[in-house]
Amino acid sequence: MVAEKQKQENYVVLARKYRPQNFDELLGQDALVQTLTNAIKNNRLHHAYILTGIRGVGKTTTARIMAKALNCIGKDGRDGPTINPCGICENCRAISESRHIDVLELDAASRTGVDDMREILDGVRYKPTNGRYKIYIIDEVHMLSKSAFNALLKTLEEPPSHVIFIFATTEIRKVPVTVLSRCQRFDLQRLTIDTLVGHFKNVLNKEGLQAEDEALHLIAKAADGSCRDGLSLLDQAISLGNGCVKTDIVKNMIGLADRNQTFALFEKLVCGDIENTVNLLSEMYKNGAVPLTVLQDLINITHMLAKVKIVPSFANDESLSESEKSLCNKLVPNVSIAVLSKIWQMMIKGLGELSIAPVQIDALEMILIRIAYSASLPTPAEILNDVKKNSNLKSVSSLPLSSIPSTKTDTVVFSEPAAPAAKTASIENEKSFSKINTPEELIAYLENNRKILLSYSLKNDVSFENFKFGEMIITVSDKINNDFLLNLQNILIEATGQKWNIDVKRGQLGETIADREQALDNANKKSVSDLPLVKAILSEFSGAKIETLTRKISSKANQEDEISFDDNNYFDEDM
Repeated sequence: MVAEKQKQENYVVLARKYRPQNFDELLGQDALVQTLTNAIKNNRLHHAYILTGIRGVGKTTTARIMAKALNCIGKDGRDGPTINPCGICENCRAISESRHIDVLELDAASRTGVDDMREILDGVRYKPTNGRYKIYIIDEVHMLSKSAFNALLKTLEEPPSHVIFIFATTEIRKVPVTVLSRCQRFDLQRLTIDTLVGHFKNVLNKEGLQAEDEALHLIAKAADGSCRDGLSLLDQAISLGNGCVKTDIVKNMIGLADRNQTFALFEKLVCGDIENTVNLLSEMYKNGAVPLTVLQDLINITHMLAKVKIVPSFANDESLSESEKSLCNKLVPNVSIAVLSKIWQMMIKGLGELSIAPVQIDALEMILIRIAYSASLPTPAEILNDVKKNSNLKSVSSLPLSSIPSTKTDTVVFSEPAAPAAKTASIENEKSFSKINTPEELIAYLENNRKILLSYSLKNDVSFENFKFGEMIITVSDKINNDFLLNLQNILIEATGQKWNIDVKRGQLGETIADREQALDNANKKSVSDLPLVKAILSEFSGAKIETLTRKISSKANQEDEISFDDNNYFDEDM
């Protein structure tokens, strides 16, 4: 009884018990290990390193291994720095037990001030007592104050040869660039699911315990790339299963039992089964489901299905559980990308609604009702095809729209008039000029030469009373700036090779070019809206209207018209 009690008191959690003691045991950081290996072999050690990555990927562990590698003296006490520390010599054992006098491990979260940093730096000038290097490991370095960082800068830039700094942080963006520029940076990667599962199996073998493969896979996936998180979950699963890690126990432990209910909820959602959707959601809520978590899970499922729809091979990815693969095989063939995209947008918008709703479960019910209702609605393309079929009409492009004039300004091909005799000698045929006989040709020239502001003013703020080559009479609005006339004259000289006679009046504008274009556009839309197929479409899409008309010229010189409808209110009105 006493021995059992002593064993329980001395128990060390898996995350600490199986912490890597050398680079061979370090998981998933091949680039870092290779860099340090070459640096030690070639005697190119840097004086400062910064390790960054998510929690539990081995930042502090790596720093300790580096400290051992640099201070290891080998079994005989004569070896130099090595990538494979022996773990036996006094330096290695002292560093592993966090009691080495020359390896100072500090927590920046609790020692953030400049006085703390000054205390640390006071010992930099003294040589190490037992080790080869004096190593400062500062964890969560981003927590240091601005003054503390500034106090560190000079020493960090030119430390004594016996000093090495190793920083660790999860928030690399909070570290000043002046500090980053003085360090070699290593980004520790998330551990893959396969790597974590292999590590878990190794740990269980050493512990003499059994586990189901699917259970280990679920734990590795829940760990999200963190070895410490995974080992903590594994430790919990071992205790919960009384020494045996089983799939059902793990599912209940991390809440995956409810995930199958979430899959069923999503399935009813995309099938438009509103009644069962609401009933299932109510049941999940009674069993303790959190509305925000449910919505986030539904968003993740939407992304998974869309990814499988685009990349079918992803359905066999090892990161997916059997339940996820089954859902993909069942829904992907029957759900289009358009529907998944619509569901995604409505759910993302629902996150904001959920955050401000007085009762979250009520808000989530309304979000799912809206999604389920819209999921059963046909897409605009499906309705259009149905309208064509029922009305027995052909496509818009095959209808006789040739009588409708184009709304786009035609590109003008300018002729090249002979330059005036007086100027022929001066220009010496260096430039070809254009002949501009109408306001439309002038505006086309401006647009072709990217004089957008001047073109806009001529369209909207100027009415033409008379226009012919070399002269014009115009009325301008009060919006016209003082440089307008000078800029227009310079452009005309550049385009035509001669100065124009421009008579400018101020007052009430007559009909502008923009007015004429708008009137023409309205007439075109009116003509198109009277076509039988367009009438059928407009009646089918409540609230829709013709937005733009674009004329295309095909290679066969057959004119085709495209019609763009404004149907932004389609789902809002029906939902």
